[in-house]
Amino acid sequence: MILEVLRRSMMGIAFGGIFTFIALTIMKVNAFEATIPEIWVHMGASLILGIYFGISSLIFGDDDSNIIRKSVIHFFMTYTAWLLIAGTVGWIPLNMSAVIWSTLAFILLYALNALGWYLYFKKLESTLNKHLENQK
Repeated sequence: MILEVLRRSMMGIAFGGIFTFIALTIMKVNAFEATIPEIWVHMGASLILGIYFGISSLIFGDDDSNIIRKSVIHFFMTYTAWLLIAGTVGWIPLNMSAVIWSTLAFILLYALNALGWYLYFKKLESTLNKHLENQK
């Protein structure tokens, strides 16, 4: 279990680094200047979110509890972690309209991600069922 947490953390750091590199590239192309402390804070937040997203999927482990309950818990934990980090580093201005719009964007992206995984596993299920029928 510890090795799995470390593996997922490293994957999260890698994705956080990739997103940071993309953001820095956009800044460079648009000639946007930022101080090293600003970049350091935002990169740290990106890496922390990457670690969180890498580890948080462990909630969907192999136990027999309800997938809907796991999804609801994962959603609220992820929203809370994202809101705390994004609000702390200034990605979201801390006023009501910005928080509401950011929340709506988060819900939309979370739903699209969930739909993507649902469609992926439905396709996998169909492929496996066809393979089993051919084995008869």
